[in-house]
Amino acid sequence: MVGAGAVTTLFAAGANRAGSGAFTQQTNRHILNKTVRSDNIRANYTLATAVKKSLLLPLALPLVISFWLRSAFAWVDTIFASLLHSDVDGAIGDASIAAIGLALPLDFLLTAFWVGTSNGVTARLASAIGANRSEEVVQIKKSTYKIIFCLCSFATLTAVIVWMYAEHIGLDPVVAKQFKIYATVMMLGSALTSFWSIIPDSIVKAHYDTRSTMWAGLWSSVTNLVLNALFLFVFKWGIFGIALSTVIGRIAGFAYATIRARRLERQHLQSLKSPVLGVAANPVGKILLVAIPSSITFILMGLESFAINGILKDTADSVSSLAAWSIFDRSVRFLTMPIIAASVAMLPLVARLQGEKKFEDIRFELLAGARVSLIYIFVFVTPIVYFFGPLIASALSDSAVTQLVTQDVIYLVPLAILGTAPFLLSRATFDGLQRPRPALIASGVRTFVCVIPLAVCGSINHGLLGLSQVQGISLGYIAGLMLSSLGYWLWTTKGLSRLQSR
Repeated sequence: MVGAGAVTTLFAAGANRAGSGAFTQQTNRHILNKTVRSDNIRANYTLATAVKKSLLLPLALPLVISFWLRSAFAWVDTIFASLLHSDVDGAIGDASIAAIGLALPLDFLLTAFWVGTSNGVTARLASAIGANRSEEVVQIKKSTYKIIFCLCSFATLTAVIVWMYAEHIGLDPVVAKQFKIYATVMMLGSALTSFWSIIPDSIVKAHYDTRSTMWAGLWSSVTNLVLNALFLFVFKWGIFGIALSTVIGRIAGFAYATIRARRLERQHLQSLKSPVLGVAANPVGKILLVAIPSSITFILMGLESFAINGILKDTADSVSSLAAWSIFDRSVRFLTMPIIAASVAMLPLVARLQGEKKFEDIRFELLAGARVSLIYIFVFVTPIVYFFGPLIASALSDSAVTQLVTQDVIYLVPLAILGTAPFLLSRATFDGLQRPRPALIASGVRTFVCVIPLAVCGSINHGLLGLSQVQGISLGYIAGLMLSSLGYWLWTTKGLSRLQSR
């Protein structure tokens, strides 16, 4: 019996050990599986954190489409101007393109006022809408009308001055005549149509409806194209018809933006449950606090083109030089539009991330914008300019001299955009951080210390380098852009590092 009991006990113990071993193995496998799953979760989390998607690109895409469409259709003026012919002066395409180039700084000046005011109004509206301050929204709109009246008065005065003095500033007679007509109509058009779109455009942007901005630009551009063909080929109105079609085309975009703005306002008012009453003190001053620095930075950029036009008008073949620079300048502005759109989207994104104290994310978005800009320049801009630059120079030039001068500088377009991109992204970052002073300082240094002096230096010393005068000016201009962008970029990244370390 004892032997049998011992055997039974030993068997039971073995069975228990076997069961215990099986249980232990199952437990170990369970723990191992949990560990592996946990490691996978941690790895996936780490990977998701490392491979972070940029918020800038989705926000910028509708603006890229909008800005590019507007800029593309802005070529319509230059293309149609190249076809102009006069019974008295013969082919006046080069003179007309030169006149449009001379008007660009003035148009850019008014655009600077428009953009600066729109930025100020958008910032105030977004703040009031976010806080459900419906009375303040009404107050901001009324205050904006006061600013618009002042801007319209300035544009009208500019038109009068151009009409009176365009033929007395030393221009070629044909260029002066075309400039007088085109610039006067464009300035008056800004007073009658362009500035009034600030309010609906700001309302749309304050509600983050970037698609409506895109559609407004499309309506303006298509209307401009249709009217350009009608006024030029049917009515034979020449450069007056080209300018008038641009002015009327803006009305279409203004009408669409107004309809969308009213709908967005109705929807917002209906969604309000407990509106906050009260208005802000000195609303005009608060708008101008943002608008003036923003406008000045754009004005200084326009001053650069104005200074270069002033240098070129005194060259030996001023008509060809001005026409070539106009084509170069228009090409740079057109191909820079996606980067400009990204910088516009950067501002509200940085402002939001700053409120959340996510300075590391701001740095990430800035670097993402820079990377995409580099890819865009090298993969898209450079091949386009290399393969189609000579065709553009040939198609838009009347004379062989203008064609050759344009070909000398058209290949420099990618370098000009490369020198512009970091500056635009850095400026938007500081604006989003609500620090306008660095943008003012950097813009002043860029214009008065880098771009204009180096362009003058290129004009004086072009012969020593074996370059044409237009090439020397363009290379000096590009060197100024790159030098100022490098300094501003370093300033921005160091500033973000300091904010992140606090």
